[in-house]
Amino acid sequence: MKNKVKFTRMEQKMTQEQLARQVRVTRQTIGLIEKGEYNPTLQLCIAIAKALGKTLDDLFWEVR
Repeated sequence: MKNKVKFTRMEQKMTQEQLARQVRVTRQTIGLIEKGEYNPTLQLCIAIAKALGKTLDDLFWEVR
Protein backbone atom coordinates (compact mmCIF):
# COMPACT_ATOMS: atom_id res chain seq x y z
CA MET A 1 0.00 0.00 0.00
CA LYS A 2 1.50 3.30 -1.07
CA ASN A 3 1.12 6.13 1.38
CA LYS A 4 2.52 9.50 2.41
CA VAL A 5 3.19 8.69 6.06
CA LYS A 6 6.98 8.94 5.81
CA PHE A 7 6.91 12.18 3.83
CA THR A 8 4.41 13.77 6.21
CA ARG A 9 6.23 12.53 9.32
CA MET A 10 9.56 13.86 8.08
CA GLU A 11 7.94 17.16 7.04
CA GLN A 12 6.84 17.56 10.66
CA LYS A 13 10.32 16.60 11.93
CA MET A 14 8.92 13.62 13.82
CA THR A 15 10.85 10.40 14.27
CA GLN A 16 9.38 6.96 13.69
CA GLU A 17 9.74 6.33 17.41
CA GLN A 18 7.76 9.45 18.32
CA LEU A 19 4.95 8.57 15.92
CA ALA A 20 4.96 4.97 17.13
CA ARG A 21 4.59 6.07 20.75
CA GLN A 22 1.67 8.39 19.87
CA VAL A 23 -0.24 5.65 18.05
CA ARG A 24 0.84 2.85 20.43
CA VAL A 25 2.66 0.57 18.00
CA THR A 26 6.32 -0.34 17.58
CA ARG A 27 8.79 1.74 15.56
CA GLN A 28 9.20 -1.29 13.33
CA THR A 29 5.48 -1.23 12.51
CA ILE A 30 5.73 2.41 11.43
CA GLY A 31 8.74 1.53 9.28
CA LEU A 32 6.85 -1.28 7.56
CA ILE A 33 3.82 0.96 6.96
CA GLU A 34 6.04 3.63 5.43
CA LYS A 35 7.63 1.07 3.11
CA GLY A 36 4.22 -0.27 2.11
CA GLU A 37 5.04 -3.69 3.51
CA TYR A 38 2.31 -3.71 6.15
CA ASN A 39 -1.35 -2.85 5.71
CA PRO A 40 -2.51 -1.10 8.87
CA THR A 41 -6.02 -1.50 10.23
CA LEU A 42 -8.50 1.31 9.69
CA GLN A 43 -8.20 2.13 13.40
CA LEU A 44 -4.41 2.48 13.08
CA CYS A 45 -4.75 4.57 9.90
CA ILE A 46 -7.07 6.95 11.78
CA ALA A 47 -4.65 7.15 14.74
CA ILE A 48 -1.72 7.95 12.41
CA ALA A 49 -3.76 10.58 10.56
CA LYS A 50 -4.75 12.25 13.84
CA ALA A 51 -1.16 12.16 15.14
CA LEU A 52 0.10 13.81 11.95
CA GLY A 53 -2.82 16.27 11.72
CA LYS A 54 -3.90 14.97 8.33
CA THR A 55 -6.93 13.22 6.86
CA LEU A 56 -7.01 9.60 5.74
CA ASP A 57 -7.19 10.85 2.15
CA ASP A 58 -4.07 13.00 2.67
CA LEU A 59 -2.04 10.00 3.81
CA PHE A 60 -3.50 6.93 2.21
CA TRP A 61 -5.45 7.89 -0.92
CA GLU A 62 -3.65 7.48 -4.22
CA VAL A 63 -4.74 9.74 -7.06
CA ARG A 64 -3.93 8.41 -10.51
